[in-house]
Amino acid sequence: MQIWVDADACPVVIKEILFRAAQRAKIMTTLVANQLLWVPASPFLRALQVPSGFDVADSRIVQEVMAGDLVITADIPLAAQVIAKGAHAINPRGEFYSRDNMAERLSLRNFMEELRGSGVDIAGPASFGPRDQQAFAAQLDRFLAKNA
Repeated sequence: MQIWVDADACPVVIKEILFRAAQRAKIMTTLVANQLLWVPASPFLRALQVPSGFDVADSRIVQEVMAGDLVITADIPLAAQVIAKGAHAINPRGEFYSRDNMAERLSLRNFMEELRGSGVDIAGPASFGPRDQQAFAAQLDRFLAKNA
């Protein structure tokens, strides 16, 4: 198993949690982004820079991910693609994506996109806070204990 991180929009605190978890569990963790990223020196961490462009990082993750891997992303379409390949996905707020909840999440995402496209002003997600950080760390720990 490997961990893949959709790192362009991943909060720094989540990356730090992942760095520690990769070291502790000795799991290869790859951060994928279209910008240069820093990762601590470790045989279990690497940064993969992809060219700029719409969904280039997402496409690379989908290309590389294997069944059983874990992907960290807030991107619902990316989560749907990796789940279809037999991988797992968690968002930075600690919400686990699954085959059971993916159709609902995609529908809601598409509905919100339509509303925004028609000019309806919709507030974005709440700001990322300590409770989200704790929920992510707990979900990651549970997943690694069960799957590593």
